[in-house]
Amino acid sequence: MKVGLFIPCYVNQLYPKVGIATLELLEKLGVDVDYPTGQTCCGQPLGNSGYESDSKGSCQLFVENFKNYDYIVCPSGSCVYHVKKHFDILEQTEDVVNVRNNIYELSQFIFQVLGKTNVGASFPYKVGIHKSCHGLRGLRLGSCSERMDAHYSIEESLLKEVKGIQLKTLNRVDECCGFGGTFSIFEEAISVKMGKDRIQDHLSSDVEVITGTDQSCLMHLDGLINRNNQPLKVMHIAEILNSTL
Repeated sequence: MKVGLFIPCYVNQLYPKVGIATLELLEKLGVDVDYPTGQTCCGQPLGNSGYESDSKGSCQLFVENFKNYDYIVCPSGSCVYHVKKHFDILEQTEDVVNVRNNIYELSQFIFQVLGKTNVGASFPYKVGIHKSCHGLRGLRLGSCSERMDAHYSIEESLLKEVKGIQLKTLNRVDECCGFGGTFSIFEEAISVKMGKDRIQDHLSSDVEVITGTDQSCLMHLDGLINRNNQPLKVMHIAEILNSTL
């Protein structure tokens, strides 16, 4: 299979180590990865702010960059969700439909497409999972507490196989962190309060490292942790799965 690697703009600019960890992890798993250098934003920020029509150029460029790959893999559930669910603003050509159908969040790709759970990682720390809303309720990376479904979690399935890791159970296992993209700008006070609640849940659960599939949510939590000098580290799931500590 030929895989196109999509690195969201905020990861590229602020967290390049997450992009590097994603690439290294996929290559360790024997995947033939290519990085289209002409890629830009998928258009999610404009769409989230009510300007979907203005994002068509970004969406069309995304399709042009990734239309020739068997799969597209991205370390961000919210960006993947946007491509899958909001590229309906484009004419549904064969290329558009294929891109929407073939894009996967990283952990989803490893678990569902490659069929792997143990990626040979080692990470001897107490870890709490932040289950981001887009990944959980949009991409169905796990069961939701408000639904009467049997419990499952792709993130847990992968992390449980990491050598030395201790996964901690939170009191509120899938509550929103308050980031919500532009929500954190327009509703700053509510966003901050929600983020602080999530951090306290991790602290109360004896967590050392918070992880998840969306670096945007992790960025929000990391900013609050740093401002309040709290004893927590934040790492994307790609960094943990790529770790050999």
